[in-house]
Amino acid sequence: MNRIHTLFQNKKERALSIYFTAGFPALEDTLPTMQAIEEAGADIIEIGVPYSDPIADGPTIQDSNMIALENGMSLKKLFEQIKDMRQTVSIPVVLMGYLNPIIQYGMEAFLQKCKEVGVDGLILPDLPMQQYLDEFKEMFDQYGLSNTFLISPQTSESRIREIDENSNGFIYMVSSHSITGAKTGISEEQISYFKRVQDMNLKNPRLIGFGISDAETFTTASKYGNGAIIGSAFIKVVKDSKNLNADIKSYIQSVIQ
Repeated sequence: MNRIHTLFQNKKERALSIYFTAGFPALEDTLPTMQAIEEAGADIIEIGVPYSDPIADGPTIQDSNMIALENGMSLKKLFEQIKDMRQTVSIPVVLMGYLNPIIQYGMEAFLQKCKEVGVDGLILPDLPMQQYLDEFKEMFDQYGLSNTFLISPQTSESRIREIDENSNGFIYMVSSHSITGAKTGISEEQISYFKRVQDMNLKNPRLIGFGISDAETFTTASKYGNGAIIGSAFIKVVKDSKNLNADIKSYIQSVIQ
């Protein structure tokens, strides 16, 4: 059992995962941002590994990726920044990234490094399930890392059940078939999708992401899943911040009030 499993054993609802881009807005902001996220009361930290072509992400996160890369962020630098994170960070940490830089780094070397520094799981949106099962699942299991797949309103019931069967952390429910940060608020159409998946009684917990930005949307999403993921709205807070620690805490506490 890693920290993700322990979290959802103890917290069945209103789990808040906060996404931010490593090395943004400044290169050395990664660890201070993580510490502030935990101190503010969030439940999971999702670190975005900057990539030049983040296909699932909207302009806000794309811009943060480009700035982080210009700052000099890399996988090697990220692992240096978080090598001692478990001295000050106790909640689950998930890395979200794309396959290309990880394959270049070496998948097994990457997974080994994740375990070494205390990462609990991965979200790799462009990793096909069959490739994961055929080539990587054994390695994920060996290093005690959970792999999170995404589902959307267009995902068929059979596919959702296949994802549920082959997941061992949580399922990332994309609230709409669009990029991150594309819309605000939650529509009736989205709620019917949330209910449909809720009624499937999946074995894995579900976190809802895309379009979650404040206390209202967080509360609504949490009625139909085990909690929610906030990314673009948090990135905007960080980008505009004059006092990173205070602004992170103020924002997260306003969401979970």
